[in-house]
Amino acid sequence: MKAVSIGILAILTLLAVSSGITKILLMPQDVLFFGKYGFSDPLLIAYGSVQLLGGFLLVFTKTRFAGAAIVAVTFLISLALLLMEGNVPVSIVTAVATLLLVVVMKRSWQRAAE
Repeated sequence: MKAVSIGILAILTLLAVSSGITKILLMPQDVLFFGKYGFSDPLLIAYGSVQLLGGFLLVFTKTRFAGAAIVAVTFLISLALLLMEGNVPVSIVTAVATLLLVVVMKRSWQRAAE
């Protein structure tokens, strides 16, 4: 079970970091998509920086809860935009990742209480 948890955490961390980097680098698909919803380039860079920070915080046990919370919020924003766009497949993946982040938050909270 521990190996599965570590694997899920690694995937979520890579997803958060890679999502942040693509926004910071202003990848055309991100600029086009988020631009439709009012994201300027500086705002998209800031949004990506927050995702990147959250991804880095996920790595460490002491900051994992905060990292998961930060990434979950950014993923919820993306999920709302994806649903408005009507992109169901990516919305499902984003929703599952967000739910897994909530599980990470819950486990981190429980471990901190012990």
